[in-house]
Amino acid sequence: MFCYQCQETAKNTGCDVRGVCGKTEDTAGLQDLLVHVLKGMAIYAEKAKEAGALDKKYGRFTAQALFATITNANFDNDRLISLIRDGLKLRDELKRKYGAEISVDVHDSAVWFSDDAAEFVKKAAEVGILSTENEDVRSLRQLLIYGVKGIAAYADHAAVLGCEDEDVYAFLMEALVSTTKDLSVDEMVAMVMRAGQCTVNVMALLDKANTSAYGNPELTKVNIGVRGNPGILISGHDLKDMEELLKQTQGTGVDVYTHGEMLPAHTYPAFKKYSHFAGNYGNAWWKQGEEFASFNGPILMTTNCIIPVKDSYRERIFTTGMAGYPGVKHIPDRPEGGAKDFSAVIDLAKKCAPPVEIETGEMVTGFGHHQVLALADKVVEAVKSGAIKRFIVMAGCDGRQKTRGYFTDVASGLPEDTVILTAGCAKYRYNKLALGDIGGIPRVLDAGQCNDCYSLAVIALKLKEVFGLNDINDLPISFDIAWYEQKAVAVLLALLFLGVKGIRLGPTLPAFVSPAVLKVLVENFNIKPITDVKTDIKAMLQGQ
Repeated sequence: MFCYQCQETAKNTGCDVRGVCGKTEDTAGLQDLLVHVLKGMAIYAEKAKEAGALDKKYGRFTAQALFATITNANFDNDRLISLIRDGLKLRDELKRKYGAEISVDVHDSAVWFSDDAAEFVKKAAEVGILSTENEDVRSLRQLLIYGVKGIAAYADHAAVLGCEDEDVYAFLMEALVSTTKDLSVDEMVAMVMRAGQCTVNVMALLDKANTSAYGNPELTKVNIGVRGNPGILISGHDLKDMEELLKQTQGTGVDVYTHGEMLPAHTYPAFKKYSHFAGNYGNAWWKQGEEFASFNGPILMTTNCIIPVKDSYRERIFTTGMAGYPGVKHIPDRPEGGAKDFSAVIDLAKKCAPPVEIETGEMVTGFGHHQVLALADKVVEAVKSGAIKRFIVMAGCDGRQKTRGYFTDVASGLPEDTVILTAGCAKYRYNKLALGDIGGIPRVLDAGQCNDCYSLAVIALKLKEVFGLNDINDLPISFDIAWYEQKAVAVLLALLFLGVKGIRLGPTLPAFVSPAVLKVLVENFNIKPITDVKTDIKAMLQGQ
């Protein structure tokens, strides 16, 4: 086993016995093998695209399958093997039509192995990350692969809501194929930057999908206490699942609560009409072990962010979409034109006790780009008057390491004339702090989920335009980013594509970035590790 795709990888070098996330050697290998199959399919898909005959189903499957390999998404070997088999079938469809144009060497090295399930794990050892021997080539290839995994997750969310972009699917294929070629360093860096461009495009697509379906997020106060009814806790990121669950629980006497990255669902106008949409329960993904136990009712995991399931709630947790865990009940995908059937979740909820209250009060969220731009005059005036001296972008992911207390301490230590822009579950490190406001503008502006980092880019570009600046780096904005998994990698590449420089990244720099590749990133974008709280605050306030 070797995996170093997340921030918590062992010793910041790589998990080689068991994943810190909990995945086994077999699971890690099957995920590598699935990516390998997708590369083989993509080789044939490129030929189909050249012929103008590539059906969107191949791109859609690629996005879904890549999504299943993201950290904390799918631990279920049976489902991973099923995806591998489906990938082989799709590959063979393309091979029958376009295989004659591809050399036998490429075919054999990129896409062949036995259909025997027992052979999958054996084959995985031959195609894992370390099969690329050159450290720098491996680093650039994996940086691209991890960015592509993030793009795939966002593309899948958009597709669920009926929004697809063939150019996004085409880039996924092209990027995968590029990792099978002997490219120059400059060519590989160029592909990584294109991944950043594609991330911007796919986040814009998902923003359009979400707001077209559910309206523009609004400033919202979300209850963090509980009611006296039985409840269902929905976690992950999928808003379509949220919609269907709210519809199916209406009038049942069962309340619905959000957890983790589903918190922003409360800000969409379409969901505000449901009186049983009770509030948010708990914090970021890594606390689910204790919070799922005290919730008492069923939990629905819609996407990644599931951790090894504990016995205290094993019989109450369900997965759906690309999420999966061995022995956990899985809700099948919706039939074409229909909805998922959450009746088993609802029936169980009716038999459960109400959730145990773990905190009380409210959180303020809903500062997507539409809401912030509605306050643009107020924000601009506050900047011009000096009431707001600096914006600190503290978006990204949370994690269980104690070192992530750094982000809480930074938020607490920033002077009262600074505003924090955030998105993703990193916000749980500071969104319950009493940081106040500046002339009615909250000092923490929460744009939503990790994919809503697009809003932060839109806000920054709008401010650049309003102040008549030529360079986004001339704005009074500093970036202090917490990362954990591959969607955060995609967001980072998006920021680099937009020209943002001087990003602080932590708690550690990615293990998959080799010293030589890091040198390129530092020289071109001035990426730097976080240090200590006082030093970093002082530097950011000085625009350094």
